[in-house]
Amino acid sequence: MKKSRLRLRRTEGGIEMSGKEYRTITDVKGPLVFLNKTEPVAFGEIVQLRLEDGSIKNGQVLDTSEELVVVQVFEGTAKVNLSTGVKFMGDVFKLPVSDDLIGRILDGAGRPRDGGPDIVADEKADIIGAAINPYSRQSPHDFIQTGVSAIDCCTTLVRGQKLPIFSASGLPHNDIALQIARQAKLKDSDEEFIVVFCAMGITAEEFNFFRSDLERTGALENAVLFVNLADDPAVERIITPRLALTAAEYLAFEKDYHVLVIYTDMTNYCDALRQIGAAREEVPGRRGYPGYMYTDLAMLYERAGIVKGKKGSITQFPILTMPGDDITHPIPDLSGYITEGQIVISRELHQQGIYPPINVLPSLSRLMGSCIGADTTREDHKSVSDQMYAAYAQGRELRGLVAIVGEDALNERDKQLLDFSAVFEDKFLRQSRDEDRSIDETLNLCWNLMSEIDTKYLVRLDQKWIEKYHPDNSE
Repeated sequence: MKKSRLRLRRTEGGIEMSGKEYRTITDVKGPLVFLNKTEPVAFGEIVQLRLEDGSIKNGQVLDTSEELVVVQVFEGTAKVNLSTGVKFMGDVFKLPVSDDLIGRILDGAGRPRDGGPDIVADEKADIIGAAINPYSRQSPHDFIQTGVSAIDCCTTLVRGQKLPIFSASGLPHNDIALQIARQAKLKDSDEEFIVVFCAMGITAEEFNFFRSDLERTGALENAVLFVNLADDPAVERIITPRLALTAAEYLAFEKDYHVLVIYTDMTNYCDALRQIGAAREEVPGRRGYPGYMYTDLAMLYERAGIVKGKKGSITQFPILTMPGDDITHPIPDLSGYITEGQIVISRELHQQGIYPPINVLPSLSRLMGSCIGADTTREDHKSVSDQMYAAYAQGRELRGLVAIVGEDALNERDKQLLDFSAVFEDKFLRQSRDEDRSIDETLNLCWNLMSEIDTKYLVRLDQKWIEKYHPDNSE
């Protein structure tokens, strides 16, 4: 066992920490470094690696046994060899947090990327966070108005919810996320959201798109960006969402802000998990992803919610691209289990030139029932949503039938529903990227579209709502 003792000494950069530096590296595999164990180390402990040229890399203890310690290196293991010095810092990874985070762009390891100074910390928070006691959780019930009709009417977002966007490569999920980030607000309230944007493995082009859009609209003043680019080390992606959530928890539960956390792209995060699993020679699960991926994702998603006695809240919007447009792929499959619904983006609608191309039929918001109605949105919201959904589903079904038997074979009801499905996509789903529809505008639009169908076919609407809100009766 070779080790050198370091004493506290003054250097040009300030005071160097004392401690033991070990040179017991036995193997380097991908982002992992294997060391012979010398003294007890803690799981998750921070590690510093000093290379031969004097530069420093940071890592974290991933696993420890009787004889070996496995360290994952955040900056990649290039130039790490058997003579690299390793120092255990005796602490876990912490993020300096304060109000200064708002308006800043940081990299995937929490360092400034915008050329500004380091964050002046009020405190340092453990990035793993603490689980919320189920007794202390409050049920989400406040309606969030996104300004996007397909979401507000059919898959309503609730404050404190975790609602993923299931997308695929080449679809405008980033545009939708930015639109929600700009427009999200509580109905009849001036309370603004702080947006925590967590980007994992995105291209420089996507990053420039996000940054320029947030700067153009002035939303950057109320946002914190954690950005891990595609050419940054993959292992850094493992800690990026944890840093973002730590910042979100501090702003929500210590500073009483309402925080909207947007991750893009969870697929890149899961691929980084797979890469580390392969380097550790673990037995893979479905499609090569680790068996513990469900647990790992749950540790991120379950950090959303509202705590009793706290004013702030965390609402999560994870974006994931389904590999090969396959909704049964492990990443969307597990995410759908953990989260409270999903918003599915359709390639078919996108090819028709419809924005936002949200397919409302497989989309779902499990908490929708608790936040719509007379007290929050409008008394007819539930009935209108059910009727729009039913009419569109039947209209879509009839399209397949028409392709076989022709339109002449349809009866009057079927013809009206078939026409409605086209109008639904063109007038209800379609809106501009800057269009911010209030919930009242959305519901009134629904009534105008449904007026094309005879009232005797609107079987999911109560008669009292037809009498009150139907355009023919309100004139």
